[in-house]
Amino acid sequence: MTKAFEIFAPAKLNLCLYVGPSRDDGLHEICSLFVPLSLADRLVVSDAGEDEVLVPGIEGPELTARALAALRAEGWSRGPVRIEVEKVTPVAAGLGGGSADAAAVLRLARGAVPEARLEAVARALGADVSSQLDPGFALVGGAGEEIEPLPAPHPFAAVLIPDPEGLSTAAVYAEADRLGSTRSGERLAEARRRVLGAAVAGAHPLEYSSLLVNDLAPAALSLRPSIAAALELLHEVGAPASFVTGSGPTAVGLFPGRDEAVGAATELRAAGHEALVASSVEGI
Repeated sequence: MTKAFEIFAPAKLNLCLYVGPSRDDGLHEICSLFVPLSLADRLVVSDAGEDEVLVPGIEGPELTARALAALRAEGWSRGPVRIEVEKVTPVAAGLGGGSADAAAVLRLARGAVPEARLEAVARALGADVSSQLDPGFALVGGAGEEIEPLPAPHPFAAVLIPDPEGLSTAAVYAEADRLGSTRSGERLAEARRRVLGAAVAGAHPLEYSSLLVNDLAPAALSLRPSIAAALELLHEVGAPASFVTGSGPTAVGLFPGRDEAVGAATELRAAGHEALVASSVEGI
């Protein structure tokens, strides 16, 4: 019997998210900077009589179990496993927690399942899973499957204010379409050029804060107006830049370093607000 072991699934932060037109498959073209965070779910893997995935607080089929089933369909022959997920990343928070967990499961089969097949499985599971196979700073395009690794950014820290309720990614994209807050293909390409030019040298994100734009923010705010109050709180505690990450509803404040972020989070907690501190990491 193999001794139980643990793997980690870091949350991802969208430093920016530019959204272009809808494709024939119904997904939108995007341009985004993804960076992994120190905030990470913990997955404990052990031998079992049959495959089992336990994710406390999540009911019904979810990505982690689907990823394991997909590996079996690809012929992964390791004996049955029990995977227990300790959730640290808030659920449906725009931080890619479920996608990160699924990608962590797919990494279990590296060397046993061809890499091209793992990448195909990741794309089939969800738009963000591909980028989490090898978490790192990257410019992400397509609908999330086009990944261009970049030099790690200068280390930074963030304060996250999660919302008590998550938001459906599909609902946010639908609202963005209704509001007309997406871009043409030409404007998306221009945004990509500007973002790549700013980020390719590994600068601190605050050096290009004017590019930290989220085209889904108006839709997220429309569906969850309370996000505006969270953004204002981050401004009040001195965040040099604040924005909605991913499809929301998490509000993020960027800080030059961890000391400043811890100080801001301490102030927020003293006032009765939930606040998480996370640092940028280079990968797993």
